This record gives sequence, structure tokens and C-alpha cells, in this order.
Amino acid sequence: MAMKAPVDVQIDESAALSVAACLFNGFSDGSRLAIVRHLALGEHRVVDLTEHLGLAQSTVSKHLACLRDCGLVESRPVGRASLFSLTHPEATLDLLSAAERLLDLTGDAVALCPNYGQAAQA
Repeated sequence: MAMKAPVDVQIDESAALSVAACLFNGFSDGSRLAIVRHLALGEHRVVDLTEHLGLAQSTVSKHLACLRDCGLVESRPVGRASLFSLTHPEATLDLLSAAERLLDLTGDAVALCPNYGQAAQA
């Protein structure tokens, strides 16, 4: 039986990095990040999220739509409401944990970054 030669897979690194940047853009807004962290606790309705996070209903709905478009959250209808949850909770929690570890290691450096830090956002 003849063995097949390994397939030479060409990866478009630029396209892969672009997709990764899109993923991180999904987490780049503080309100979206707060919603994701809250959904890590379990399913919530928009009204629950607005109450828990102190955000306007329109803000929560806008960010949930963004997160859903990114494939990070999903919803299911319950009566007249929808329950939102993380699409991949374990992977999302792994990513958030890794981010917390990296923030612990870098200290204030990320907040002081002239391009993306807190001063740049002001």
C-alpha cells in the first residue's frame, strides 16, 4: 500500500491575523467585556444585564448584537424574551483567564500605552 505524501498546507498569515484582530475587537469595548464576563455566570435576559451592569437597554442590545455577529454569544427565545449565553463558555473563560494573567505580568504598561492605553481613549 503506497503512503500519501504530506499535504503542504499554505496558511495565509495575513488573513489569519486579520481574523484574530476581529476576535479581539469583539472584546475591545469595556461594556462588551462586562457583558461577556457576566454571561460567564450563566444565561441572562437583556433586562437582567441592564440591571446588573447599570447599562442602558439600547447599549446592552447593541453590544449583544455585536457579540452575536462575532459568534461569541447566542440566544434562545423564552416567551417574549431571549436568553443570552456564551457560545463557547469554556474557551471564552480560558481566554479571559489568559488575559488576566498577562495583565498581572505587564502591570500598568497596557494602561499607559500611548496608542491604546487610557490616555489615548480620553
